[in-house]
Amino acid sequence: MAVITVSLFSCKDNVEEKVEEKIVLEPYKGPLPIQNLNLPEGFKIDVFAEGIDGARSMAMGDEGTLFVGTRNEKTVYAIKDTDGDYRADRIMILDSTLEVPNGIAFRDGALFVAQVDRLLRYPNIEANLEIISEPQVVYEDYPTEFHHGWKYIAFGPDGKLYVPVGAPCNICDRTVEDERFGTITRMDPDGSNREIYAHGIRNTVGFTWHPETAELWFTDNGRDMMGDDIPPCELNRVEEAGQHFGYPFCHGGTIADPEFGAQRPCSDFVPPVQALGAHVAPLAVKFYRGTNFPDSYRKYAFIAEHGSWNRSSKVGYKISLVKLEGNTSVGYDTFIDGWLDEATQQAFGRPVDMLFLEDGSMLISDDFGDAIYRVWYEGV
Repeated sequence: MAVITVSLFSCKDNVEEKVEEKIVLEPYKGPLPIQNLNLPEGFKIDVFAEGIDGARSMAMGDEGTLFVGTRNEKTVYAIKDTDGDYRADRIMILDSTLEVPNGIAFRDGALFVAQVDRLLRYPNIEANLEIISEPQVVYEDYPTEFHHGWKYIAFGPDGKLYVPVGAPCNICDRTVEDERFGTITRMDPDGSNREIYAHGIRNTVGFTWHPETAELWFTDNGRDMMGDDIPPCELNRVEEAGQHFGYPFCHGGTIADPEFGAQRPCSDFVPPVQALGAHVAPLAVKFYRGTNFPDSYRKYAFIAEHGSWNRSSKVGYKISLVKLEGNTSVGYDTFIDGWLDEATQQAFGRPVDMLFLEDGSMLISDDFGDAIYRVWYEGV
């Protein structure tokens, strides 16, 4: 049960004293062992919602509805916290018949849902959660390959919708067949004026814009079958449209691909801001500009590392931090870990996406634990 304290005022010496509203939750008693998670001192974590099968990309509506996409579950959810206690009390399934509806975005009252080859738009969605009308088709002509075909989508500060097209393989060059493979594209919200924005990207499932420079930053999943420790996954920055980030010729800015590296040197491409761990599977990347976390966290990029699937010992399964000075990385560290028990190699969660609430706290989706967590700073 939530305990709410109200504001109190004193007229003594004409000084106003205020006790801020505070919500105290009873301890989580569900099956997820969140007590195993390690956070920096002063931070807390709780379960915001559970039973969200395959919870992946998140988007927030104007009226406080949290929309959640999935990959293999064919489902898009709408989640409400109607009493403001930071635990979901209403979970609705909007549609359970979609093909890989990983990517979702919200703009001007409409929910956009990206499938492998098409984009749907649900207008005025928050007023129609009970009875969902037939969506509008924004486009339906992207490649149909499932391999890396699921999409993360987001609207940029330029008002355009950004849509990636992953390479349909572990390592290949299919750009002669379709120049959109291995790229990030962008378009107007109605699907018009589509263009390729960035090239040489194997599979990005997370990007954002820097709050000060408005430049696009994205993660990229490195190729497999080169061993446990190479090549690295990447955090990249797009300085201008048309840049190429190396795939399939070069990985991590310095490693020539054994099959394609002889065709073009690494010096032809934009190197990553930070080479991440090999096989950590970085997904969402976000910058913090809220008021709950300490100010020092404004210097970091937060990255959700989904975790490896074919390494001899697992890595990732955490939220990592890349410390920045301007556009330069000066450190790569851990913010939250513990979803993976390194001794047993068993995991209870795999972080996917992050979203910041109005109070400055962070939501994290988990498609393995089927949950959404909330992280906030209480102080030390």
